[in-house]
Amino acid sequence: MDPKQKTDDRGDVFAGFRSTFKSFATEAIHVGQEPEQWKSMAVVPPISLSTTFKQHGPGNHAGFEYSRSGNPTRNCLEKAVAALDGAKYSLALASGLAATVTITHMLKTGDGIVCMDDVYGGTNRYFQRIATEVGLEVSFADCTKPELVKAALKPNTKLVWIETPTNPTMKVVDIKACSDVIHEHNKDIVVVVDNTFMSAYFQRPLALGADICMYSATKYMNGHSDVVMGLVSTNRDDLNERLRFLQNALGGVPSPFDCFLCNRGLKTLHLRMERHFKNAMGAAKFLEADPRVERVIFPGLPSHPQHEVMKKQCTGCPGMITFYIKGTLEHASTFLSNLKIFAIAESLGGYESLAEHPAIMTHASVPEKERCLLGISDTLIRLSVGLEDEADIIADLEQALAAAHPMKN
Repeated sequence: MDPKQKTDDRGDVFAGFRSTFKSFATEAIHVGQEPEQWKSMAVVPPISLSTTFKQHGPGNHAGFEYSRSGNPTRNCLEKAVAALDGAKYSLALASGLAATVTITHMLKTGDGIVCMDDVYGGTNRYFQRIATEVGLEVSFADCTKPELVKAALKPNTKLVWIETPTNPTMKVVDIKACSDVIHEHNKDIVVVVDNTFMSAYFQRPLALGADICMYSATKYMNGHSDVVMGLVSTNRDDLNERLRFLQNALGGVPSPFDCFLCNRGLKTLHLRMERHFKNAMGAAKFLEADPRVERVIFPGLPSHPQHEVMKKQCTGCPGMITFYIKGTLEHASTFLSNLKIFAIAESLGGYESLAEHPAIMTHASVPEKERCLLGISDTLIRLSVGLEDEADIIADLEQALAAAHPMKN
């Protein structure tokens, strides 16, 4: 892919970012969906609810034995996701955390994990309160600085967990720079990138040196706030073999119906992500210009510390905005309580706009001292900008800010 950026028919908001991945929309719609695989020639893959499959004879089956081990509907989804990630293999799991647990189960007692310091609260909780309890050594580093990643690597380090942009403070990690440093130190260390915020449409970690790309597909990949699911992609035969074994052995698989829904969501991923970016850019520019806002953190803005990194490795930005409202917790709470289009809710990446307070909601499980170091304060607000009309989104933010900071007579 040509690293030189250019403006294309997506509009000025994409100027400077990498060009779209070739044939993305076509592959999202067609890979793994071939009607010829069904006797009925169904254009839309059917939902295969059967838990078991008849065999021609003992051990002589038609590709499926038991639905945990493999399912026709899940196969369609996994093939489509692999194509969109530029991967040889993809696996669907029951949730983003099920994907995290499955990946981590490749390690053994005494192995070390280096994790990005600012990550999804559930990832932080799992590594700190569960993985350490079973003998894994977990440390945290600011992966926006490759030299700090290098310093954190130890002889027992087997896995490095990167999240970019991070949740919730929107730090952006140079995936190639970090992967190069890690693999130069030890080629056998597995580099995992949580690509949840970006989706396959805006970022391909495997092409940038990562060994595994994972998602909470609950978010943008499904995009309709009606599925909980995880996805894992890789180009390495050895990792796929191990992960495929663990997918079956641990049993954290999604239902066929959820696979059907996520597969359907992928068909509009390219359209949704472009609208998310355009709406978020409009909202971010509005917030950055508003005197009632202390600071806006949005990678699409030139003011973002890693804006150039974002343009170098991504084809666009998601609809995620973090900002600090001026004032106190009371001002943040008043703002959130007065939103009308934005719903106060956890999660993100659906078609609807959501807002939340990380310190109280999604990142409450992160120790207070760590939250303070990361900048997850009482005035930090996270927005997931949806697909509504941009003018209505901005008007909602305006009236909620007015409620939090009323004009003095």
